[in-house]
Amino acid sequence: MPSGGSPSNGSSQRFPDGTTRLQYWAPALAVSLTTFIIVVNASLMNVAIPTMVAEFDTTVTVIQGAVALYSLVIAALILPAGTLPSRHSSRRVMAVALLVYAGGTVVAAISWNTMVLYLGWAVIEGAAAAVLFPLTFTVLTVSYEDDDRATAFGLLAGISGLGSTLGPIIGGALTTYASWRWGFALQLVGVAVILYFVQYVTLNPFGTSPAIWLLAVGLLAFAAFVQYERRLERAGGSPLVPLGVLTNRPFVAGVIAYNLRSIISAGFFFIFPVYLQAVLGYTAFDTGLALLPYSIASVCFAAFTTGWRNYVSPKTLIQVGIVCMGLGLVVLYEQTGPGQTIIGMALPVAVVGTGVGLILAQISNMTMSAVPTVDSAAASGVLNVSSSIGYAMGTAVVGSFFLGQFYGSVIDGVLRAEGETVSAAERTDLVIALEDFAETATEATRQQFLEQLPPTQRQLLERIFEAAMFDAQQAALLLLVLLVLVLLVASTFLPREIPDVDDSE
Repeated sequence: MPSGGSPSNGSSQRFPDGTTRLQYWAPALAVSLTTFIIVVNASLMNVAIPTMVAEFDTTVTVIQGAVALYSLVIAALILPAGTLPSRHSSRRVMAVALLVYAGGTVVAAISWNTMVLYLGWAVIEGAAAAVLFPLTFTVLTVSYEDDDRATAFGLLAGISGLGSTLGPIIGGALTTYASWRWGFALQLVGVAVILYFVQYVTLNPFGTSPAIWLLAVGLLAFAAFVQYERRLERAGGSPLVPLGVLTNRPFVAGVIAYNLRSIISAGFFFIFPVYLQAVLGYTAFDTGLALLPYSIASVCFAAFTTGWRNYVSPKTLIQVGIVCMGLGLVVLYEQTGPGQTIIGMALPVAVVGTGVGLILAQISNMTMSAVPTVDSAAASGVLNVSSSIGYAMGTAVVGSFFLGQFYGSVIDGVLRAEGETVSAAERTDLVIALEDFAETATEATRQQFLEQLPPTQRQLLERIFEAAMFDAQQAALLLLVLLVLVLLVASTFLPREIPDVDDSE
């Protein structure tokens, strides 16, 4: 395994240790493509939510639960999964995890009810992803140095962004013209390609260091976890995460920023597809097209701005990205209404994607560079836990806020309706019927409910449904803007430049 250096110097087309160009970059390609299929996996679900609700005869909340559980399974298992490379070769761990992941995609693809979907997608794939995630940043940190490391992290961010680009488009096209199930099946091709590159991943990032102890039960409060780690280290034990990592200010600042960015991205990717399909009548394919500017912008700025750190402080680039996210969300808030079009939304959606790309181009490298290489595996686990928890929180909290605002606005609109031919008693009965029916957040479920009503009640609810969805979208966008402001404040604690860590210390 080559270990850093700049292979581009000189006229030789060979790389360190006699490896070829493909072999030298194989570790970066392996972990980047792994991240790619995992990102595609999540975005496939987002654009297919209304279709899956109809196919499984369930509710948006149930499918939302699968999305959230997927991230929570990853968050719960990342740290204990990070101990596996200390006992087995990274190549074997990665190969087995990919095969398990492939098995999960098969189960999800053939799922005949939501329980089977939860098992295949959230549990099996989530558990496999928890094993794969800790290897990503670790492999890049240990395999490359200096500019090559920055390039590798840029490749990771770019290919991850490419997953965001292709996921909604492919998923939308398959959902609209075939079936969302093919989105899972096609991931098997990606697994096969990754397994080819895995043969060149042979490093053991722990060297001769003691194995990391098993993760304490559940997700402990951060303060309690730090205290436990401190007592263990003082007693001469081997903590799950070295105390130096948890007390490393630049690293912790990067983790917090990474987490907040994940919350915002996950929340946006949940509410936006539901809104477009539920109130504007877009198909899943149309939704993918609407999200395309976001994905293209995030890919371009994540992949091609890593070198900007030579001219502008990485912290400044991250903060510019945060401001771009906020501006894009504010414009989308102002645009919310029946007159929205894909073309009209393209610019603000692209601005949000630009912000995400600028952040991703710098934050991973900045955060991981703040810790010595010997602690990179533990740091990678912590960073990925933070990201997974962020995605779970974004889907659960922002998604629940969005749906709560919608349902609340519908009920309030029915009870407060004035000048209508529907009597007060009928409105009360209508509220009871809405509560019993439960799911009206998608166009199909709304139409199913409306078909049961007399014409006067139907006309009343049609107007209320539309207004409630617009109100919910604006409220959710404002919540995301608030989170962006919190992220901007958190970014002030980031170091001005990439930390220069002395591995010998």
